[in-house]
Amino acid sequence: MKYDSNYLRLYAVTDRTWLGEKTLAMQVEEALKGGATCIQLREKKLKEDVFLQEAFTIKALCKRYSVPFIINDNVDIAIKCNADGIHVGQSDLEASLVREKIGPKMLLGVSAHTVQQAKRAEECGADYLGVGAVFSTSTKLDANAVSHEDLKSICDAVSIPVVAIGGINKNNIMELAGSGIAGVSVVSAIFASAEIEKDCKKLLLLTDKMLKV
Repeated sequence: MKYDSNYLRLYAVTDRTWLGEKTLAMQVEEALKGGATCIQLREKKLKEDVFLQEAFTIKALCKRYSVPFIINDNVDIAIKCNADGIHVGQSDLEASLVREKIGPKMLLGVSAHTVQQAKRAEECGADYLGVGAVFSTSTKLDANAVSHEDLKSICDAVSIPVVAIGGINKNNIMELAGSGIAGVSVVSAIFASAEIEKDCKKLLLLTDKMLKV
């Protein structure tokens, strides 16, 4: 898949906390129908074989809607399912080593919390950065807080796109206007919703409005 920063506008990160009677694939398809521009599959507790099977299922959905499919953290799963990309954190394998393993074509996203980390990730071959938490979040309790001033400094310091993450919802998204980000990464505002498709449409409209300010 040819890389386009527009894919980062509404970056949906899965969380099975709110599945209820739905499958994850059902929730993901609702998000895709609502305009999610990228899907990251985030699984911390699944066995490898189950994770891989799920990865193939979600990848097929993303292909149908022509959006990138990203695996969170697990480089081996990303390679095995031939994902469009892999996203790693600061406590995972260093970006340069990840790039060696995945080759030049797969997208590489790296979490960063400081200008120094952001610059290092870019030097190591990252295609984009995930920066946060820009608001308090219940989905990642160990997330480091990043002020909006620091977010802007990170955007100014690198030439690759930056996606803001952490507690972003339709009520606070406009506060990110002018920061220089390419999009927002959203978890609970999408997957905790009873009306995922409807709320994705609202979030995408607000994101595009925020990006133009």
